[in-house]
Amino acid sequence: MDISKYINEKIDGTSQVLSEFRINCEQQIIDSAKLIAECFSNGNKLLICGNGGSAADSQHFAAEFMSSFSRDVSRVSYPAIALTTDTSMITAYANDFSFDGIFARQVESLGKKGDVLLAITTSGASVNCLRAVTQAKKQGLKTLAFTKLGGEISQEVNVAILVPSNDTQHIQECHVISYHIIAGVVEKLISSRGVE
Repeated sequence: MDISKYINEKIDGTSQVLSEFRINCEQQIIDSAKLIAECFSNGNKLLICGNGGSAADSQHFAAEFMSSFSRDVSRVSYPAIALTTDTSMITAYANDFSFDGIFARQVESLGKKGDVLLAITTSGASVNCLRAVTQAKKQGLKTLAFTKLGGEISQEVNVAILVPSNDTQHIQECHVISYHIIAGVVEKLISSRGVE
């Protein structure tokens, strides 16, 4: 195996997707950041869910808001909750009822009108994420999705970031870039009182 060739092919693939992502997703990122900034400015919270790598991303994104993204911005903690961390609740509900409802049940309990739910799903078809969005809409939450172009969930949410790829790795890479940019933009919007 030519490891060097493999590395370069992977990096070239990422670069190509990032180039298309930059062109296609700028407005989606702006709209997502404004929605989250408005949510926090109004005293509401962000709920985040996803499976596998997207579960890890949910926790990472929540931490950027609760802790701090930019060390040069002095601010209060923003209320963001990853619905992927309560293993007792998740395993109890999945065991007694269904894995498909693990996020919707938490939204039912924690979500309030004016909050925002973000579902992260590379396939765009994760049933537990789709059910969480349905529950959120019933309760008056705004909804976001990080997914891929053509992802089913994109038709169900207020704003979707649609990565132009079918490669799970590249979709995840673009999701990480998305939430890092959004975290920075949200801080700047709120600190400058520039939420529109």
